[in-house]
Amino acid sequence: MLENREGQRVPQVTFRTRKNNEWVDVTTNDLFSGKTVIVFELPGAFTPTCSSSHVPGYNDLAKVFKENGVDEIICISVNDAFVMNEWAKDQEAENITLIPDGNGEFTEQMGMLVDKADLGFGKRSWRYSMLVKDGVIEKMFIEPDVPGDPFEVSDAETMLKYINPSAVKSSFVSLFTKVGCPYCARAKALLKEREIDFEEIVLGKGITTKTLQAVAGATTVPQVFIDGKLIGGSEDLEQYLGA
Repeated sequence: MLENREGQRVPQVTFRTRKNNEWVDVTTNDLFSGKTVIVFELPGAFTPTCSSSHVPGYNDLAKVFKENGVDEIICISVNDAFVMNEWAKDQEAENITLIPDGNGEFTEQMGMLVDKADLGFGKRSWRYSMLVKDGVIEKMFIEPDVPGDPFEVSDAETMLKYINPSAVKSSFVSLFTKVGCPYCARAKALLKEREIDFEEIVLGKGITTKTLQAVAGATTVPQVFIDGKLIGGSEDLEQYLGA
């Protein structure tokens, strides 16, 4: 049975991390002392649900979490520092701190180390999330103890609802551009001026004008989407933002 440790302090552990090609020890106190921190643990770097949903979910909502009193978001996995660093690059998760628990010490002391030998993983973490304030666990969301890899309660949306059910989430903005386009530069400048985060999709990096026409009904750039709705080019964006 996976134990809920609400009200307890997080384990005292030293994590072996790599920064600038050097070993850097990071302690539990470094991560949690005097801070409000969201932690989520998952079975492994580069695995499907972890890469497609768990990490992106927290990364996308990081700004909203910060507005609601969270100082840092930490992802821990029973992987070595080299793997975690490469995964961080692959995920482009600049709003999350990825911490390697290579020996599984933190995970084991949390009571979340489970046997994944049937998948060839060895010992890994069960999937869960928690809100930690000054080293004390206030809330835990532990996935149900059922076969497989359930992902029902440790997601970012569930955590945000706990912290503030009325939290206002930022709009999701996608911007199709191409290199050297002055109108694209104007659209990006407008979004940055308003401190609106956006995803830039550059034509030529696996995205063609045919792709753009299929999704936007146009071949010119920029093409801006906000919360899945097509806004249009830079002038349309100016009008939408009231610039």
